[in-house]
Amino acid sequence: MLSKRERVLSGMRPTGSLHLGHYHGVLKNWLQLQEQYDCYFCIVDWHALTTHYDDSASIAKDVFDMAVTWLAVGIDPQKSPIFIQSQMPEHAELHLLLSMFTPLSWLMRVPTYKDQQEKLKEKDLATYGFLGYPLLQTADILAYNAHFVPVGEDQVPHIEFAREVARRFNFLYQQELLIPPQVLLTKTSKLPGLDGQKMSKSYHNTIALNDNPSVVEKKIKTMPTDPARIRRTDKGEPERCPVWSFHKVYSDEDTKNWVQTGCRSAGIGCVECKGPVIKAINEELAPIQEKMAHYHAKPDEVSAILNEGALEARKTAQHTLYEVKKAMGLIYE
Repeated sequence: MLSKRERVLSGMRPTGSLHLGHYHGVLKNWLQLQEQYDCYFCIVDWHALTTHYDDSASIAKDVFDMAVTWLAVGIDPQKSPIFIQSQMPEHAELHLLLSMFTPLSWLMRVPTYKDQQEKLKEKDLATYGFLGYPLLQTADILAYNAHFVPVGEDQVPHIEFAREVARRFNFLYQQELLIPPQVLLTKTSKLPGLDGQKMSKSYHNTIALNDNPSVVEKKIKTMPTDPARIRRTDKGEPERCPVWSFHKVYSDEDTKNWVQTGCRSAGIGCVECKGPVIKAINEELAPIQEKMAHYHAKPDEVSAILNEGALEARKTAQHTLYEVKKAMGLIYE
């Protein structure tokens, strides 16, 4: 029996180790959502091919590592199926059916289509897979008739696209079958990268969730600080220093006051200032990494969780696909 709770669908592309930006910007949000909704969490490996089709050797490892990380941070497969997109043929079939009536102009006007081509000029992205990425994403969502999709502001046009496709289907086949999904806007992570920019692997400014304590210490110690503090005796301004953003996330009020006073008076040096951040990050990562080690040592357990998640998710996806095919006159009995 299908649950009466509203549904949420979310996923990530497996393109390498997850970092603190993912943890604070996405995964912590998922932990809350799984208590409030019927959540489906999908590792979207087909989407990884849209920009990495010529470099797919690491996808299998990245998929496994992503599943391990999700489990380690607390995603509960008993509450929310965790599954791999390519193990769900219903996504591909629904994508094909939706493509029959989706105007080409809708795909070409999605903002990320031209933006990504500009940012990734070194890649040949003149492919249908890249152009059709938003429609495959739409199939991922509509397969579960998800009521909500948690995304950042840059992905809002993709969800609006999915809404348009759902409405067009309902109009063409004269029934309210597909739910136009709503955006569940995810707050931007308050944790920037080591250089003050957005934390991103592209900028080489991340702290990975699997970085050991010595790596974390080295990365924090080499962070840039207030450029006005050239010497230890120079006074600084915390708001000009990327390290202060980490204090705002990790430090208590007493520590923050200590930083504010000590930096402005040159009472503490930058190395001292970074100490509490190093300690707090390593304390946060320790239990996550302990669970990562557990799952890495038991790959069969992870595979079983993914297989069970696919079986559970498939019940919903198959139901949706059957109703879509029935509406389109494609059920032959």
